[in-house]
Amino acid sequence: MRRNRIVAGMTEATIVIESADRGGSLITANLANDYNRDVFAVPGRVTDKFSQGCNNLIKTQKANVLTSAADLIYILNWDIENKTKPIQKQLFVELEPDEQKVYDFLLKNGKELLDTIALKCDFPIYRISGLLLNMELKGLIRPLPGKLFEAI
Repeated sequence: MRRNRIVAGMTEATIVIESADRGGSLITANLANDYNRDVFAVPGRVTDKFSQGCNNLIKTQKANVLTSAADLIYILNWDIENKTKPIQKQLFVELEPDEQKVYDFLLKNGKELLDTIALKCDFPIYRISGLLLNMELKGLIRPLPGKLFEAI
């Protein structure tokens, strides 16, 4: 019972997915109603004994019908913006001398294999791998299938 009180009190809404006529989740739903929290129930088949609790919550208006996430957003009045923030490429990225050498090579030659980059830039594979990773994190290059890399 203590756990039900804590759950009902600390949440903004209680959602009952499935419950028999005397299921334990109904105790939490009733406590949530007592705490003036929103309660939602997923409706089920009338003949299913594990849907009776949810259907009764809805029938007695102790719970809102929950058929999709949009129901939560609407009833809880959540302000969800679908705006995507534009990502601006950093204009002046500071490169280490070794990174600059690799970047210039990729700009000049386009898509190149990891082994070719290491050979032409005169770096061991372990070094070139670290340089390429740092440059990828800086947004300067991108890896392609087949161990290819290209400058962006």
